[in-house]
Amino acid sequence: MVADLLIARDGPLFALNKPAGLAVHPGQPGLDDLIALIGRSGLPDGLLPIHRLDRPVSGVILCSADPDVRRTVSGWFAERSVSKRYRALVYGRTRVKGIIRRPLDDGRRGKPLPAVSRYRRIEWLGGFTLVEVRPETGRKHQIRRHLHSLGHALVGDERYRGPRRKVPAWPGRLWLHAAAIELPDGRRFEAPLPAELQTNLDALRAGAREAAGV
Repeated sequence: MVADLLIARDGPLFALNKPAGLAVHPGQPGLDDLIALIGRSGLPDGLLPIHRLDRPVSGVILCSADPDVRRTVSGWFAERSVSKRYRALVYGRTRVKGIIRRPLDDGRRGKPLPAVSRYRRIEWLGGFTLVEVRPETGRKHQIRRHLHSLGHALVGDERYRGPRRKVPAWPGRLWLHAAAIELPDGRRFEAPLPAELQTNLDALRAGAREAAGV
């Protein structure tokens, strides 16, 4: 289990690969969470997440049992000096690259807050596009809301829905993966694409080649 969860360890800092469908912190009774998974995994006691990933999102999350490390790294996140890169599959054909500067409503503060996301097209796959997204701010559901606002909803998003279109090799989840985190001191951690997302990409690529007569 440790081999599946642990990406890398740098002293007291651990980079873990969070599965999709798992909350970072304990929530509703009966639902599993990352802290409980860490406790069953054989990793050192006391590891706590330093930042968040939404329940349906997979990928890199940093943890530490050292409160000084958590304080330092969380401060970097608050200062927006951490580079975060996501992979997302969206409906339609996006531009080659773009910057989305669109304020997003914040329920706790009761007003829109500035939000910025940069994206670039990685691959055009028929009726879908694989994109890399770099959020410069950390608003709730920022990537999902920003791309939806452009008319490019994420595949598998039940909240910010896209077209009712059949998806070959449907992965059964939100198509959003936290692929890499780079800290301002130069440390970088990457999480491989989960098998169900890779299978979906392979099917889309095969379909695109068939459609092109290759």
